[in-house]
Amino acid sequence: MGRPFRAQSRNSIDSAARGPYSRGAFPYVPSFLPAMPTIIPLDQVDPAMVEELLDRAFGTDRHGRTAYSVREGTEALGALSFAALDDDDMLAGSIQCWPVALTDPSGRAHPMIMVGPVAVVPELQNAGYGKALMLASIAALQAGGAVPLPQVLIGDADYYGRFFGFVAQPTQGWTLPGPYDPARLLVRAENLSVLPQMGALGPWRG
Repeated sequence: MGRPFRAQSRNSIDSAARGPYSRGAFPYVPSFLPAMPTIIPLDQVDPAMVEELLDRAFGTDRHGRTAYSVREGTEALGALSFAALDDDDMLAGSIQCWPVALTDPSGRAHPMIMVGPVAVVPELQNAGYGKALMLASIAALQAGGAVPLPQVLIGDADYYGRFFGFVAQPTQGWTLPGPYDPARLLVRAENLSVLPQMGALGPWRG
């Protein structure tokens, strides 16, 4: 897939998205990650290579998915977005996170972080790359000790629940700007009880 992408410094990340999408310095030390793959900031990768990876993982019609409407018009949060390289320094996977909001019936927007897409080239799926990318993003989100914003994603409840603590129950009164399976709309938060029971999920406009 494309030309090899050679890893740069693993310590070049200098900020994390916390609060309502603010940035602050933090050390990137995901010591619990396996030796393989190498995890680097996504902004060190040619964007064209990331797009090619996403096409291979999800198909060229991926832009019609509801998740794209939820984050429409926003820019990925660089401090929470990563790439995975294989043993040959080839791009194997990526994760992106986005600023979104749940607008409750009173019109109040509650900022959240949308996780995904988590993409891995087809020939390396189920080899631990997706898990390593998720762990890197969560580590960055939690760095510095601040309470992170709630994270939302569309994905398999068993997988994301077992490994990362995402659940579907709090989202069942939420709506999205397009078709989706309610059982796959998942959220992760320090205190699930404070989340609005009802609301519309869409781009953060703050």
